[in-house]
Amino acid sequence: MLALLISAMHASTHAALLAGLSTAFQPVIGHAISVRALRADDFEIERDFITGLSLQTRNSRLLGGARPVTDDYVARLTRVDYPRELALAAVVMLEARETLIGVARYALEADGAGCEFAIVVADAWQGSGLGRYLTESLIAAARAQAIPRIQGITYSSNANMLGLARELGFQIRRVPGDATVLQVTLELFAPN
Repeated sequence: MLALLISAMHASTHAALLAGLSTAFQPVIGHAISVRALRADDFEIERDFITGLSLQTRNSRLLGGARPVTDDYVARLTRVDYPRELALAAVVMLEARETLIGVARYALEADGAGCEFAIVVADAWQGSGLGRYLTESLIAAARAQAIPRIQGITYSSNANMLGLARELGFQIRRVPGDATVLQVTLELFAPN
């Protein structure tokens, strides 16, 4: 019975979180961008987004972007388990069609002591401030869910992500045994 009550409270909390996620962002380049929870019905715009990324962006943001973009892969990305994951979609209206231009997500670690995040912004929108906005939105959502730590892995050559991580206060560490990647970590709550 207690587990059922806790589950219901968790669902209520997550529903409130998702309802509060819809925001607007106005970058310097002038298009109004909406940021909202990614939904299963975003399948087509997610597929268009991934296939529209340059090879360099797919490689640096998706850590080896050679993965084939199959229906199963896209479905897995758009079926978000919101009690354990969060996925934010940055969308803009282009040619009377909603277009996905950025995605930021986190997934809780198995022990619940933190979450791992990832972010990717469409090539044409990089440098607009959208990546910062999405990352700050993820951090705020993780704090609201009392997640103690947010961390991610990036290539050591990904200067843009490393610069953003430094600006936002992330600690940057080498991953033992792999000189090509770095771990970025932000403690969200001061230790007791």
